[in-house]
Amino acid sequence: MTIQPRGPGGDRPLPTVTIGVSIGLPEPHASRVQRARRSFGDAQADAIRTHVTLLPPTEVSRGSLPSVTEHLEAVAGSHPRFPMILNGTQSFRPVSPVVFIAVREGDDRCRELAQAVRAGPLTRPLEFEYHPHVTVAHHVPDDALDAAAAQMAEFQLSFEVAEFQLYVQDGGGHWQPVRSFPLTFDGACGPRYRPDDPPGDRPSEAVRER
Repeated sequence: MTIQPRGPGGDRPLPTVTIGVSIGLPEPHASRVQRARRSFGDAQADAIRTHVTLLPPTEVSRGSLPSVTEHLEAVAGSHPRFPMILNGTQSFRPVSPVVFIAVREGDDRCRELAQAVRAGPLTRPLEFEYHPHVTVAHHVPDDALDAAAAQMAEFQLSFEVAEFQLYVQDGGGHWQPVRSFPLTFDGACGPRYRPDDPPGDRPSEAVRER
């Protein structure tokens, strides 16, 4: 880990750190969505790269980061690459003031990944049921949400998901990428890793790196 969030005085590393795990969109599409999100007045537009969340902001102890990394390595090594198709906009209103680009293909694989990530050292409840999506406007006025829904309605993107990323939130509230985890499971390596398996039942490092 290279990110060292510090306290208000900047003198000592914080004892805890807030992390997130997500699938990034490829360029130039990620920047296109980010620019659009900025144009709708979303204050979080520049805080993080355009993504599909697997693990929402989660506070962990700094000492647990090695086990978190090991856990994410195992998850990535037990899941294959998969195609994703994004198309059109939807909204979580009235429950939450969010407009997003819908995941039309790959949502089941996202759910599998997210469930695997949110296990072991990252076990946690969710405030809302997990729904993979790409946010384009959040906590902005209704007219801005309407504009986001209309302007991004024709957005389409197909790509292969080959990895996911671990992010750490810095002292300014921005999310810094720390490490990528390639999806390497090819179906010929034996049974897939389940986060609650005892260590002796997990795929070996050699298998996970195939």
